[in-house]
Amino acid sequence: MTRVTREAYAEAFRTVTGRRLVRLPQLAGRSESEIFFEALALNGLDVSDLGGSEELLAPFSSELATSMAARRDEFSTKGQALPGAHEALDAVARLDGVVQTVLTGTSKPNALLKLRTFGLEQFFDFTVGGYGSESYPKGALVRVARQRAAEKYQVEAYDGDAVYIADSTRDVEAARMGGAACAAVASGRSTAAELRQAGAAEVLPDLTNPAQVVAAVERLTR
Repeated sequence: MTRVTREAYAEAFRTVTGRRLVRLPQLAGRSESEIFFEALALNGLDVSDLGGSEELLAPFSSELATSMAARRDEFSTKGQALPGAHEALDAVARLDGVVQTVLTGTSKPNALLKLRTFGLEQFFDFTVGGYGSESYPKGALVRVARQRAAEKYQVEAYDGDAVYIADSTRDVEAARMGGAACAAVASGRSTAAELRQAGAAEVLPDLTNPAQVVAAVERLTR
């Protein structure tokens, strides 16, 4: 699925800047805005004549969403949901008072696309999520998402009211900066030891045991 995502980035970049994307930054754990701004620098683009990098972010996000949507069939054939993801999301959704949302480096349309492709969208309230097309560092985006949820559900926001389920050390750090507890899953590039060292309060090997995921969420929200 990474190759398909890279192709979509390259197509959107060329459409918006008029230049071929020669060097693409690392995607894992990064927001779309971070990736776009770094890609401009890596490829030596002076976009002042196009209105500047900030002005190009919205058109880039729109073009990327179009490019990703055009590749939905490829996502479904070349990608897959993590084993146990559906069962774990369903189990957590049954907890009293729990709202599940998305905090991701991708934009809202792209997050919806990916989750719908694998039949997971029904578990999330996308209106209170945090997305990579927003120009916030991820730690700040955690707080933004928590505040959105507090306002929508008319509850008080306080540190420790949220659990960020992450799979990278960058996301563990973002959870800490954003006032959320972190249950990390060692299913990505970061090892269990690296996730613990970064500060994850709970580390799970994967999502295949829904009871284990539920127990972690319950412990971290007491």
